[in-house]
Amino acid sequence: MARRKKLKHHEEHIDESWLIPYADLLTLLLALFIVLFASSSVDANKFQQMSNVFNQIFSGGTGVMDYPAPVPKASSSSTDKEEKTAETLKKADGKGSFGQQEQKELGEIQDRVNQYIQKKQLTDKIGTNLTEEGLLLTIRDNVLFESGSAEVREIHKGISKEISELLVMDPPRNIVISGHTDNVPIQTYQFSSNWDLSVMRAVNFMKIMLENGKLDPEWFSATGFGEFKPITSNDSATGKSKNRRVEILIKPRTPLE
Repeated sequence: MARRKKLKHHEEHIDESWLIPYADLLTLLLALFIVLFASSSVDANKFQQMSNVFNQIFSGGTGVMDYPAPVPKASSSSTDKEEKTAETLKKADGKGSFGQQEQKELGEIQDRVNQYIQKKQLTDKIGTNLTEEGLLLTIRDNVLFESGSAEVREIHKGISKEISELLVMDPPRNIVISGHTDNVPIQTYQFSSNWDLSVMRAVNFMKIMLENGKLDPEWFSATGFGEFKPITSNDSATGKSKNRRVEILIKPRTPLE
């Protein structure tokens, strides 16, 4: 019986040259997705840095896998600049947020107003505070208005006019008058909400101020915030009383440094 010849299986060589461009394509796609994901939550400065890395990848420079993070660390000069800006903005009392000359001038205005407050014995009704936005004068609403009314009391119109004299400045400054209420709802034939009441109180108070011919209406504006910017809790009668107020914001002339 003839011996059967064993069949020899010859392994065919598989061409794997296609893996190289395929791997390059996957690497580029990975780089693209990393950049798109990271750029959705970074600032413009970091986005520019990531853009540079992306350009290097496509131009044959440093590969994406050479970086432990999507972008290199920011330079020390950039970090120092960001920290300096943040430190300026975080100043609690607002002093130093604008130029020294401007701070001095607003301080002089504040001193003048405080002298008036003490002379008229209004320390429990009018207050001043130098903030990041400028010099803020706060007037309790019971000094100017009856409950639920936007008309300035006749007996207190004199105080309004005296305050207007304190706002005469050369050169003039932008002045914003804002009305604020507590959170007790109001709905009358005049006012459908606290917003309406606060706006009209600010406007009516501003009109009396502008009866002073030394003041230019061009520099004035009025707004109302209703109950939405309280300075304390509305859980007590005392808190509600403090939140009902009119504010006069005297803005600085120089921008934030």
